[in-house]
Amino acid sequence: MTKHPSRESSEQPSAQDDLAEIALTDDDILEAMREIPGYLDITTMDFRAVYRLAHRHAIDRLFSGIAAVAWLNQWFFVGTDLTLAIGSLGASAVLVFGAVRSPLAQPRNLIGGHVLSALVGVTCWQWLGDEPWLAQSVAVATAIALMHLTRTLHPPGGATALIAVIGSEQVHAMGYLFVLLPATLGPLVLLIVALLFNNLPAARRYPEFWL
Repeated sequence: MTKHPSRESSEQPSAQDDLAEIALTDDDILEAMREIPGYLDITTMDFRAVYRLAHRHAIDRLFSGIAAVAWLNQWFFVGTDLTLAIGSLGASAVLVFGAVRSPLAQPRNLIGGHVLSALVGVTCWQWLGDEPWLAQSVAVATAIALMHLTRTLHPPGGATALIAVIGSEQVHAMGYLFVLLPATLGPLVLLIVALLFNNLPAARRYPEFWL
């Protein structure tokens, strides 16, 4: 078995990352492995097995985070005027479980992005609710600007701001409680699960930074 490539060299982004997923042939895999410094002495079947296992582990982590939020929502908030599960948490789960090294997936961004965006969204609804189109556009634009200003950019935060404006009467009735629940507690649940599952493999570390 020859030496594995360094972590830095294996994680350099390339233009191929932006292409849609296509079926890989054995020749594709062999040619790719030959381009790696310190050619890996494995078969194409080994490669496919590793890929399938890695994909399954990624899906398991993603499932665990959303499952925790959904379970808490079902057992503690269904039947009340409160909610824990909102659509933007699904996008957050993709980041914190599927792109753990991204700056956008770190705790500061995960929590701060949702909290600030929820605060902006609720405020825009209360002040500009008579003009929904204006409230929606101002909420998202302001949330983006505020996240940039505070270094808490988290793309799903824009959806949280929008949900605060276009949400149901139940969401609107929560007022600024929406900032606490679900916009703070929901991401906190994802963070706790991410800390547990993302750090199980020795080769993975989460978070990259806290503040």
